[in-house]
Amino acid sequence: MRSNLISFFYFHALRYNIFGFSFVALKDEPPASINNQREIKMKTYPEIAVGKPSVFLPRKELDMQKWAVVACDQFTSEPEYWQDVQHIVGDAPSTLNMILPEVYLGKGEEIDIIQKTQSTMKRYLAEGLLVEHEGFILVERTVAGKTRHGILMALDLEAYDFSVGSQSLIRATEGTVLDRLPPRIKIREGAPLELPHILVLIDDPQRTVIEPIVAQKTSLPALYDFELMKGSGHLRGFSIQDSHIENQMISAIKQLADSDDFNTKYQVNSDHGVLLFAMGDGNHSLATAKAIWEKNKSTVGMDHPSRYALIELENVHDTGLEFEPIHRVVFSCKADYKSAMLSFFGESVTFEECQTYQLVKDNVYAQNNIGQIVGVVSEYGFGLIHFTHPESNLPVGTLQPFLDNWLKAGAASEIDYVHGDDVVLRLGQKPGTLGLLLPPMPKSDLFKTVILDGALPRKTFSMGEAIEKRFYVESRKIQ
Repeated sequence: MRSNLISFFYFHALRYNIFGFSFVALKDEPPASINNQREIKMKTYPEIAVGKPSVFLPRKELDMQKWAVVACDQFTSEPEYWQDVQHIVGDAPSTLNMILPEVYLGKGEEIDIIQKTQSTMKRYLAEGLLVEHEGFILVERTVAGKTRHGILMALDLEAYDFSVGSQSLIRATEGTVLDRLPPRIKIREGAPLELPHILVLIDDPQRTVIEPIVAQKTSLPALYDFELMKGSGHLRGFSIQDSHIENQMISAIKQLADSDDFNTKYQVNSDHGVLLFAMGDGNHSLATAKAIWEKNKSTVGMDHPSRYALIELENVHDTGLEFEPIHRVVFSCKADYKSAMLSFFGESVTFEECQTYQLVKDNVYAQNNIGQIVGVVSEYGFGLIHFTHPESNLPVGTLQPFLDNWLKAGAASEIDYVHGDDVVLRLGQKPGTLGLLLPPMPKSDLFKTVILDGALPRKTFSMGEAIEKRFYVESRKIQ
């Protein structure tokens, strides 16, 4: 029933344009070619919602550094980054030509870019630039002196529910912002391929799933090995073809999903559903895939490839994985934030000026255990916001309702969610702009917090800085 409500809400909302994206009018009928598509042929493990995918990799003679670009939802306030990427890529085949960088949203270019991404996918397939590879892939990413590992796999969208209070096997960790879905839906609905930047987490402190494969990586066939553009580190991929290794991995995942072990681990009763896969990055991309699947599944059947989404699975306990805060930058501020906060929070908020940005960072990242602290950067200088009696467990949870209310009242034009304290400094000092610096959340708290309290406030944490995000390499047919 809940999935039917999700489907009804999203697609009628989009159809009648309540989100304000006039170019995203979805038709009630599926795409004309959808009934002619082949059924899923991949091996699946339905009890844990896992599929062994068949993916496309670029031909080996292509320039991999130009082929791979960072996730489309990065550097959204820095068009110069994407202009530089375009200059690097030039006319070479690249995933840049198959995505819509979100820096261009709201700039009047969406329709043209979306049409080009879909035609490029079809052209790359027709020209034989993509080579099909079947099986799980071990991914190794080294950046900023850290190395982390993941497994590329497909997840069953039937086991995913991003609704508030969901008890599904695959779960959102943060609130889903509905008005971010329409452009993503428009892209995926007409696309023959999906390119994943979705990172999904498991809570595996004993390191039973991914790490045993990493220990054997020298025996695995190499699929790619190259430097990423713009100082984003090194990327390697290894093919997992050994059935023994695959079986061990699947058995370990099944053990994590055992309900008795789950209840003991988190000290909960059977009223709590097993949370096996928690969203790390790309929540809105997975929500988009889910919404389209709910719309189309009655027409295309349960064996259609769009039932699954391609993701990279990582262990939250990977030593190379760090949780970074996601900061806020508010643009075109028309009112004084201090007066507005005093009106919103009353006596539970106070303000302090700082002489340097370093002092702001020191206080925010230390959090003195007396209330909560958020840093401020504006054209007038630096400061701290002190919440003396916060109602949320996290500073972001205290701050976000105010920001939502402030924008709703027309006091500012928009909020961007940015990575890196340097970006807050650079953007926050611009006239009419307010940069808000937030502390990181301990990654060890993620699973239990979501299990007990539900999804966190949206944009609470980030798995690394912007340059550490997933780069597009693999793709998969979804039609």
